[in-house]
Amino acid sequence: MSVKRLARLGVLTALALIIFIVELQIPNPFPIPGIKLGLANIITVYALYRFRAGEVCMLVFVRVLLGAVFCGNLMALLYSACGAFLCLAGMIPLRRIIDEKHIWAAGVLGAVLHNTGQMAAALLVTKTPALLMYYPFLLVSGCLAGLFTGLCAQLVLARLAKSGIS
Repeated sequence: MSVKRLARLGVLTALALIIFIVELQIPNPFPIPGIKLGLANIITVYALYRFRAGEVCMLVFVRVLLGAVFCGNLMALLYSACGAFLCLAGMIPLRRIIDEKHIWAAGVLGAVLHNTGQMAAALLVTKTPALLMYYPFLLVSGCLAGLFTGLCAQLVLARLAKSGIS
């Protein structure tokens, strides 16, 4: 990997981490825990279409690890990691099928997989099947949030390609 490529990944990781931390400061308007926009995923989806799979995995790993450290909640590391890596496991092969004009679909699928990974982790940790009551609400909110973040990533890719930066 070239130094320039590594530097770009570092900047994207820092940007995703900043977005994650800023989003944590926004109060959750919903009475259901775990619902949020996931704005840092804009960076993940962008990187997914511009970098190799291993590089995107590094970016996500560092963001998830540092996000848990910076917010002071290491238990969140388990939930975030399960969600993030299940999401990546689905989105990496999907990028071969979904072109850059339909990235919003990858965002929706990624959000569903992310929520599924987090729910699986919560069920394993708490051993409370009643948590499954939240799952439909998480899926609906995840689809909406994934659509938004996917559209944002699609817009970013289009604007950068138009400007010749990509």
